[in-house]
Amino acid sequence: MARDGLETDAGFTLLEVLVAAAIAALALAVLFQGAISGVQTARVADHVQEAVSRARSRLAVLEHGAPPLPGDQSGDDGGGFHWRSRVTQVGFGTGVALYDLAVAESWTTDGGTREVVLHGRLVAPAPREAP
Repeated sequence: MARDGLETDAGFTLLEVLVAAAIAALALAVLFQGAISGVQTARVADHVQEAVSRARSRLAVLEHGAPPLPGDQSGDDGGGFHWRSRVTQVGFGTGVALYDLAVAESWTTDGGTREVVLHGRLVAPAPREAP
């Protein structure tokens, strides 16, 4: 704009540039935090999916294998996963028994130890009494 016949240079003042830089820095920080959060959530979901798959496999072995022995067992499942199983006889009838099955897969992450537990029931031949 011309004033008294002189032209002035159009541009940004130093204050406007600093405010724009501050707004851009805040926006980038929020976007970066969102990206980090998304990656962490995806990693947790991947571990949960892996743990559920492993626990399903162990539960299937208990359900379809030899009649289970009541008690607790545990072990290292590899890849940072640990498993625990509990078999409890909760009822019996003529020649059959009812078992509660529980399989837990746990792993350690940045936020501590996480665990997935699956439960099942099984009707199987009753254990034989010792003579």
